[in-house]
Amino acid sequence: MNAISFKGRVAIVTGAGGGLGRAHALHLASRGAQVVVNDLGGTIAGTGGGSAMADQVVKEIVGAGGQAVANYDSVATPEGGKAIVQTALDAFGTVDILINNAGNIRNAPFTELTPDSIEALLAVHVKGAFYVTQPAFAVMRDKGYGRIVFTSSASGVFGNPEQANYGAAKGAVLGLANVVALEGAPHGIQVNTILPMAQSRMGADMNPDMMAGLPTTPAHTEPEMITAMVAYLASEENPYTHEVFSIARGRYARAFIAVTEGWHVAADKPLATVDDVRKHIDRIRDQDGYHVPGSLIEEAGLIP
Repeated sequence: MNAISFKGRVAIVTGAGGGLGRAHALHLASRGAQVVVNDLGGTIAGTGGGSAMADQVVKEIVGAGGQAVANYDSVATPEGGKAIVQTALDAFGTVDILINNAGNIRNAPFTELTPDSIEALLAVHVKGAFYVTQPAFAVMRDKGYGRIVFTSSASGVFGNPEQANYGAAKGAVLGLANVVALEGAPHGIQVNTILPMAQSRMGADMNPDMMAGLPTTPAHTEPEMITAMVAYLASEENPYTHEVFSIARGRYARAFIAVTEGWHVAADKPLATVDDVRKHIDRIRDQDGYHVPGSLIEEAGLIP
């Protein structure tokens, strides 16, 4: 079996100045991709900025014989998103791959979250994913090929204490990815989402008490463990789209949202009452039979 190659492909990796994004950019470049290394160069809270982080990753790629250019625009504005994609067009002529990785974090108990700490995360995670993906999607649509990987989180799918702003933002990213996957499918654009857990600046900001039940010396938390799945999803060999993958502590798994068989009120029967719901709640919650709908339409089609 031949090794996966990205020769001739152009990739944009947002937030690629450190952590997961840096690992993604270095690996794609090592396998032949021409890479736009985007990073605002700020703190994990999303403040400040600078060129040093992106420049250092570009230096590493070029020093290893690869091709890369830096971009320092913010993903959180439509102008920044367009500029990031334009950097790829100016330097390499197209966009084949987009890795939406840029993020920030401001953890706090729910009642202590400030408006600024809420808006800051929505701006980068949600608006950033919109603003970079829209112009990249247009290029991919016109050429009939593309690979997009969104970065969500288990915090957004399953929840995590002291991360209401982060979880809300990452949940929104998953909703965005689902729609982009459906709209991209007719144009050869495959879109998938990851739920990563790895050592990073953002991970270091977690409350240690939350991790009390986990091993004190966790194995396989290197960013490169996440990159292995990201690179596969970004490759030509990947046949899957509209899926979600969890990568945590050496385990790679598909994650999905399902609906149970549930309890059905016959079409010729009166409206259900709260007492009916109480009577059938066990059947409504029963997980023995379930479905994984591919869209709102498919979910509605499950109902007789």
